[in-house]
Amino acid sequence: MLLPQGGLNWKATKAQLPLGRFLRNNVTRSRFFPLVVFICVFLLLWRSMFSSAPVPQSWGPGKSPMDMTPNEFAVWNSHMKTPVLFNHHAPIEVGATSIQHIDLNPIKSTRRALANEERVLILTPLKDASSFLPRYFQLLSQITYPHRLIDVAFLISDSTDDTLAILASELDRLQRQPGDIPFNSAMVIEKDFDFHLSQDVQERHSFEAQGPRRKAMGKARNYLLATALKPEHSWVYWRDVDIVDCPGRILEDFIAHDKDIIVPNIWFHRIEKGVDIEGRFDYNSWIESDKGRKLASTLPKDVVLAEGYKQYDTGREYLAKMGDWRENKDVEVELDGIGGVNIVVKADVHRSGINFPCYAFENQAETEGFAKMAKRAGYQVIGLPNYIVWHIDTDEKGGNK
Repeated sequence: MLLPQGGLNWKATKAQLPLGRFLRNNVTRSRFFPLVVFICVFLLLWRSMFSSAPVPQSWGPGKSPMDMTPNEFAVWNSHMKTPVLFNHHAPIEVGATSIQHIDLNPIKSTRRALANEERVLILTPLKDASSFLPRYFQLLSQITYPHRLIDVAFLISDSTDDTLAILASELDRLQRQPGDIPFNSAMVIEKDFDFHLSQDVQERHSFEAQGPRRKAMGKARNYLLATALKPEHSWVYWRDVDIVDCPGRILEDFIAHDKDIIVPNIWFHRIEKGVDIEGRFDYNSWIESDKGRKLASTLPKDVVLAEGYKQYDTGREYLAKMGDWRENKDVEVELDGIGGVNIVVKADVHRSGINFPCYAFENQAETEGFAKMAKRAGYQVIGLPNYIVWHIDTDEKGGNK
């Protein structure tokens, strides 16, 4: 075996060892393990001295959450929060077809009814009214408010003539007309109340008949209203069947006043010896008097005051005795009672529960009770003394309830 010149050199020998053997020789030395321990301790101390906050361990906190300060708890939970995505506009999808959603908030009654395309419901109660229906429909077709925004509804009660047949025929003829004449919809309702009163003028307008008659009329109006009023209606126009003349622009004229309840003056024409007499018809539109209040305070609560009869002297001021159709038609007066020939009402008044009492309300019933109820609720009740709607002559028989 040949030896290198100069003898053995341990560094040269060490350099010629294989890498694995070199590592094994160094690891098995007695000085290696103390050196590793020293380095680990030094690193731990260094980290504890210069770390700004304890770093939470991924497998759990170093102490019970109950013992943590709010800051420690926040640091520990900061890396494990569950993400939450808020979308306040995400819709709830309702799949049941039996559920209906109605939003009444957009339904308004304003003086800009035409511009806002506000819907109108025309209501007419009928009893033995066949002879008046042709003229009624002739005037109805002349209404200038857009017919596509108008629904009409009728209630027939306790009739013995051909009111239903003629009504159906006239409606069918009207709704088949071309152009803008047909209304958006028409409804015919039948409901008998077993109230039978002769259509003889003297009997119908006798003092004894007024209490029961007005109560029955109030019930008929309420049934008609409850059946026909729909969420889309902004205005309700009560129009009796025995009107013989009326301005075509009556809806636009009344809506322009922007009042909760508004009525015209009701007169009639009578020709005597070739002379046209302008008669005053409706004494149910009035302003309350102190005498009337005092009288009512002495009556039982179930007594219905019938206006215009000698049995009860109320001293009230009547709309029928005011005004002149030649004067300014927009003059207003506040009323406490109203008649039912022609009434324009904001639909929300009815929706609020103001209807036609078929009982004595403050000693009034039907339309007069309706006005009393509305006033009690804080609604406006207005009459136009110079705006005339012409009723059939009171010498004529029968017709409207």
